[in-house]
Amino acid sequence: MLADLARRDVVAFDLFGDVDLAGRRRTGASLTALVDAALAEPRGEVVYGASFENHPALVERLAERHTLLGNSPATLRAVRDPERLRAFSSPRMTFTEPSSGRWVCKPLRGGGGIRVRDWSSGAIPAGTYLQEHTDGLACSAAAVGNGRDAVVAGLTEQLIGLRAFGVGGYRWCGNIVTPMPAGLLEQAREICSGLAGTFGLRGLFGVDFVWDGQTAWTLEVNPRPTASLEAIEAAYGIDVFEAHLSGCAGELPRVDPTFLRPAGKAVLFATQDVVVGELRGVRDIPHPGERIAAGRPICTLVTAENDPLADLTAQAAGLCMEVPA
Repeated sequence: MLADLARRDVVAFDLFGDVDLAGRRRTGASLTALVDAALAEPRGEVVYGASFENHPALVERLAERHTLLGNSPATLRAVRDPERLRAFSSPRMTFTEPSSGRWVCKPLRGGGGIRVRDWSSGAIPAGTYLQEHTDGLACSAAAVGNGRDAVVAGLTEQLIGLRAFGVGGYRWCGNIVTPMPAGLLEQAREICSGLAGTFGLRGLFGVDFVWDGQTAWTLEVNPRPTASLEAIEAAYGIDVFEAHLSGCAGELPRVDPTFLRPAGKAVLFATQDVVVGELRGVRDIPHPGERIAAGRPICTLVTAENDPLADLTAQAAGLCMEVPA
């Protein structure tokens, strides 16, 4: 996604080595391997994506050779501390067993809803914390910071735990853009601006909310370009990569988060081991004949139809997979 949105010659370091990255990819079996590959390249500028917010030491290594177009390791450590989000309309959180209420157990180093589960009672596992459950619309803001302030580029509804895309529970599987509730944008602007000023956020970042009809509750901050950007660019007419570069340079880009058209994306996951054929009309294309294990992503679906969720669901149902003997 980031390689396409850049609209310039780039080298992409990717765990999957998908077909649509042909000619500009370097692959590796782990994030560490990707960093090793990046360090072997001539000095340049680097944009990191998902999961690196949980590995500031790897980002530190990248910064030893390349110029970071994004947030520093110190910023990552600070903004990913759930205790420091209490000032930003964050639900209650605790590391000790609460006496009452409904709670969700979340990993300190997580993403995409992986290993997030409802909590009932008992000891809280190491490396996790409890966040009070909040009912409402799961949504997110894509914002751009300049280290002092931020602007909101767009809002999306999050697709969480949808069986049509092979997931359940709290697992993220996509984002859609449709008209959002009145009042959400103004609260998102205030929260994103406050986060940028407090933590010095630069470039694209995301904030996950639950909107209960009156309040946008801040669940977590993703201090790097987010997975929603394909839908954001299509729905709001914003060049998101140029906006990211502006924020990294200390300038707030001119963006207009006025809804223009519906759009969306969904990641399709395997519910059992499958072998893929030649897939067309999708992104993050696996190699024909590739075996994909249960629980792993198969491909990304995108849409600009009037009912984005219905179209994404239909696309997912229309893809043919072979179950190996």
